Amino acid sequence: MAASWLIWRPDRGRSFKHEGILVMLIMDLVLQSVNGYLSSPHVGQEAPYSRDAPHGGPVITSPLVPSAASVAPTDKENYTSKCPSGGLCSRLPAECIECNYHHNCTYGKAAAFTCKPRKGVHCIGESGQQESHFLLSFTCQFCWQLDPAQYRCSNSTNCMTVSCPRQRYNATCDVLEHVHCLGRRRFQKRLFCNWTGGYKWSTALALSITLGGFGADRFYLGQWREGLGKLFSFGGLGIWTLIDVLLIGVGYVGPADGSLYI
Repeated sequence: MAASWLIWRPDRGRSFKHEGILVMLIMDLVLQSVNGYLSSPHVGQEAPYSRDAPHGGPVITSPLVPSAASVAPTDKENYTSKCPSGGLCSRLPAECIECNYHHNCTYGKAAAFTCKPRKGVHCIGESGQQESHFLLSFTCQFCWQLDPAQYRCSNSTNCMTVSCPRQRYNATCDVLEHVHCLGRRRFQKRLFCNWTGGYKWSTALALSITLGGFGADRFYLGQWREGLGKLFSFGGLGIWTLIDVLLIGVGYVGPADGSLYI
């Protein structure tokens, strides 16, 4: 009787096996979270500015800036082919005019600037007469402060869109040609990763519910190591399968290439 505690019990082995699977799943989730945190940038936030400063916003003061600073970095030899002649001066693209962009205007308020069409470009005023100088009115703000719909930025496919916290990348942005603003029309900005590799969330969730025990969902998302693990463990005896259904359902588990679902 004294040595009865040494007798092996089969149910005790099954209990240890279930506990081991749970520990492995928890460690997998923790490692994914830590990897996403360590791989995301923590610096390089956008330049601070305030849109709701009291008394109508801050006053931007600076001497006159030549128009070259606001002209898009394109081939100046071919600008005439992009500049329509005979139209309204106020409708000309930014690269077709030269303006004295003074910065002593109130941020967020409309301001008027003296402009003239570039050499070889002809335009008319509201009266229908050709003008060599005209007033152009637009909101006083720098180009990098524009609404995102008013500029186009490069996209990156080398960053993880599904991570915690979300990753950012350095994008090069160009202002749309008919949008006027102060400063350089090409600028750098830190944007959240936002691209897709063509993986469907609905397909991944359906595979996780129906064939998740064989790792079909992980194979579809390109995570073949996890897929093999689920295949040979029969979905972690069902526990891993249930966890993956929840994680894919909430969007925590995504494609292996770091893209977004479509």
